Amino acid sequence: MTLFGKTRTKVAARHALIAPDGLVPSDFPGWQGVVANVILSPAMGANLSQILLTFPDEESDSLAIFPADKHEHALYLETGTVQVAYEGKEVTLEPGGFLFTPCETELRITSQTAARLTLFRKVYQQGGQDLPPSVLGNANEVMGEPFLGNEKALLKTLLPIDPRYDLAMNIFTYQPGATLPFVETHIMEHGLLMLSGQGIYRLEDDYYPVMQGDAIWMAPYCPQWFVAMGDEPASYLYYKDVQRLP
Repeated sequence: MTLFGKTRTKVAARHALIAPDGLVPSDFPGWQGVVANVILSPAMGANLSQILLTFPDEESDSLAIFPADKHEHALYLETGTVQVAYEGKEVTLEPGGFLFTPCETELRITSQTAARLTLFRKVYQQGGQDLPPSVLGNANEVMGEPFLGNEKALLKTLLPIDPRYDLAMNIFTYQPGATLPFVETHIMEHGLLMLSGQGIYRLEDDYYPVMQGDAIWMAPYCPQWFVAMGDEPASYLYYKDVQRLP
């Protein structure tokens, strides 16, 4: 129960911290049994949508449908198991599983067990190349690389570095006390989900305590910085737009 209307959520013109305590689900045509929380969207000024899908622990099938249109999708499964149909295939994702599908691809996600996943959705920005191919993998099988040589800050790059892709999806893991080495200010926009641990995130001139389950939006050129705190590593999943001239 919220005491006296308090919340850690803050929505500003060029950044936002969305805490889980205030989430309100949305209903979409053709969906069944899925709790869908639209965390970030163009309605707040973002160029992407970040959607949290929670599948209940029930015997009946739950279904989420994303039609074949101008949007591309990148999803990451936190917990549970889901089945994903795309491009005439059906695959099973387990925790850590991720998938990218290009625009003009229908995406159908089903589950008969409790599961939780985050999906990034954006309009594809053509760069003169062919459409990028789909990518399927599991983050547990991706090696983390020291960020700028720091062994206490490891970066997992989930999607190929290829000019056909106009987005990246990465996982950053910090040991307690590790930080971003400087306050970043850049053209890339971010959508972010805290996967584990806790820390302090600087967004513009404000400093926010963040923890597992929190989501963050950073507009282009929003100054940003992070330090991991507590007794365990802090990890977050994030999106950014890449490889396109402004």
